[in-house]
Amino acid sequence: MSIFMNIGYLIASFSFIIGLKLMSSPKHANKGNTIAAAGMLIALLSVFTGVVTDNINYTNLTIILVAILLGVVVGRQMAVKVKMTEMPQMVSLLNATGGGCAMLLGWIEAIQITSFIGVGSQALLNLGTLTGAIAFSGSIVAYLKLAGKLKDYNSVVVNATSKLLIFVCIALPVAYATQILSISFFELTMVLLVLGLIYGILFVVPIGGADMPVVISLLNSITGIATALAGLLHDNKTMIAGGIFVGAAGIFLTMLMCKAMNRSLWKVIAGNSKSKNGGTQSAQEQEIQETNVAETVTKLLLANKIGIIPGYGMAVAQAQHTCFQLQKLLMQQEKILDYIIHPVAGRMPGHMNVLLAEAKIEYEYLKEMHETNDHMEEYDLLLVIGANDVVNPAAETNPESPIYGMPIIKAHLSKNVIVLKRSMNPGYAGIPNELFEKENCQLLFGDAQTNLQEIVQQLKVLS
Repeated sequence: MSIFMNIGYLIASFSFIIGLKLMSSPKHANKGNTIAAAGMLIALLSVFTGVVTDNINYTNLTIILVAILLGVVVGRQMAVKVKMTEMPQMVSLLNATGGGCAMLLGWIEAIQITSFIGVGSQALLNLGTLTGAIAFSGSIVAYLKLAGKLKDYNSVVVNATSKLLIFVCIALPVAYATQILSISFFELTMVLLVLGLIYGILFVVPIGGADMPVVISLLNSITGIATALAGLLHDNKTMIAGGIFVGAAGIFLTMLMCKAMNRSLWKVIAGNSKSKNGGTQSAQEQEIQETNVAETVTKLLLANKIGIIPGYGMAVAQAQHTCFQLQKLLMQQEKILDYIIHPVAGRMPGHMNVLLAEAKIEYEYLKEMHETNDHMEEYDLLLVIGANDVVNPAAETNPESPIYGMPIIKAHLSKNVIVLKRSMNPGYAGIPNELFEKENCQLLFGDAQTNLQEIVQQLKVLS
């Protein structure tokens, strides 16, 4: 049976590689997700070929099968019902289950250890339990913050306690291995598990809203590392391969997110200690220019090169499909249209890419920030739909701003900007947007979906 299990593991690992490769492009992401899911199914079936023997415990097998069935039913219901605006919370919640699984595996293994095990096995078990606990509690806190149920909390006490916990988590296993600490291995594991849960909370709580995409990818990486460590402990090839893929992908994505924000990973982890208002006036005190649908339609008809900058507000309004209708109408008039994407727009990495792919918008029309910033003055009109912090010039002009130093889409350099907003409420970073006061910027208030539908209808009449 072991040969079939190992062949299954190999096929599953290749499926993960192919799935990850395809998911790097919105055009093939759906196929990649399906292939990766099929690989996970093969991995599960391979495990069963290795445990089905004459001495199998059918009670345990029944429990496992029931748990898998419940997981399939609950997982499918969550996936079907989740809204696009709640996708980041969904990702955090699913990531928490992965970390929790690694944490529980460490707990169960520690209970069963009754004799001395090698230092290498001790390190794997302790590190896997610790990282799993951090990923579990950290992801739960991230879920609560993304859902608006928990606010940022940064203080000297939190930062000092986090650093102390890191030292304690390193010192305890060393003290145990050198027999300075006289406790059982199970007790050591449980202490590390609790410390990991506490550290996960303290790690995520101080981090500002603008940094949440980085945190999500980092927590995802930690879960992958915990899974790989558990795989090494159990000699499970699929867990090792899958954990390494997730961990490595998460680390690379985290680095890319940090680069996109021009911030070091350490600064992100340390949290945002700057003032929320960044030393500027409140949004209500800003002097702005308002516009309406008719004026927007006129500017669209007069413009030749148009850009759409999507943000989380587009997901809230579910306006991506109407944007696609607008795109088709404008392209019929031989106008150039680009969707300009900021790497950290939305609440998780790639949020806007997924959103636009859902509306069947071809990948060729999606432009990265660095592709357009040097040519922004060529755009006759930019429509900013639900984006806020990623187009805020304060990132370049205000050293006191929480987002200072973050590369932005330089919408203020285009000829005209129209921002679709519900109100003057600030973005996720909680600061006013200096773009709104620029002479070339006008605000179109109201529901983005409703306004875009009216724009589309008027364009149809005038076409």
